[in-house]
Amino acid sequence: MRVLKLILVPAWVTFAVTVLVAASMKVSIKEFDVPTPNSRPHDPAVAPDGSLWYTGQAANKLGRLDPATGKFREFPLKTPGSGPHGLVADAQGNIWFTAISKGYIGKLNPNTGEITEYRLPDGADDPHTPVFDHQGILWFTTQESNVVGRLNPKTGKIDVKQVPTPHAIPYGIAVSHSGIPFFCEFGSNKLASIDPKTLTITEYLVPNSGARPRRIAIETDDTIYYTDYERGYLGHFDPATRKFEEWASPGGSGSNPYGIAITPDGTVWYSESGVEPNTLVSFDPKTNKFSSTPIPSGGGVVRNIAATKDGRLYLACSGVNKVAIAEVRE
Repeated sequence: MRVLKLILVPAWVTFAVTVLVAASMKVSIKEFDVPTPNSRPHDPAVAPDGSLWYTGQAANKLGRLDPATGKFREFPLKTPGSGPHGLVADAQGNIWFTAISKGYIGKLNPNTGEITEYRLPDGADDPHTPVFDHQGILWFTTQESNVVGRLNPKTGKIDVKQVPTPHAIPYGIAVSHSGIPFFCEFGSNKLASIDPKTLTITEYLVPNSGARPRRIAIETDDTIYYTDYERGYLGHFDPATRKFEEWASPGGSGSNPYGIAITPDGTVWYSESGVEPNTLVSFDPKTNKFSSTPIPSGGGVVRNIAATKDGRLYLACSGVNKVAIAEVRE
């Protein structure tokens, strides 16, 4: 049974809370042990050749898994203690990563092992999550620096913009199909967008003051799904109408929804990091139904998820030193 509760908010926004019973979906999750012990694989990424990449945050390495063979290759970083955090591949297969502990953005050429470092300007020293827009510009968030930035790979030029809300903790970031970067303000109950030309930041207030959006994913219609880590909800926002919706996560108020991705069929997937074992949750926007699958190893906090073009999901299981591939079984 669907229970709908309306909340009174300003006239310009519509907000609904929906509680639904979880449905069943057959999902297989195959996990792989990362070669270096205690690597703390933080984020996963998909390369153009379909390989799974991850940041070994504690090992100061990037890693590559060939899903077809199960073979790993690791790439040590040249600056000790870089603390690689997020990563993303460009169209040529180079792997770009954020060195959250040393204040730079790096580019790895997997063919040669060469690493190029781009130092952030003064006032921005903890790059967090990177994403490319459709023009090949790399956008990134920071946490304590409270800025959002962009890097032009052709020139190496970096521009940063202060977030209007103090201590907003810019976190997850994604680019809409119309080319607009949107990001979460994990330190507040806000989402935000940044104009790619003017760097003007627009903030969107999530109606519940206790909301803390952490990660974000964008549908083909340019509406946004986000994980409300603090309250245990999946949220949805339409920038065109400024309408918010949310659904209680199957794991409850302490489930700590975290990493999120959307597969090509429109299914929303996210991790519940506050339950043991961690779960991989699917949400069908057409039926508003959930399905939860336990992660075999427990997960050890799945902080981010990446979706492949063929509908698989790449996971980094931080606390158990594994990466994983999930797919729906027929």
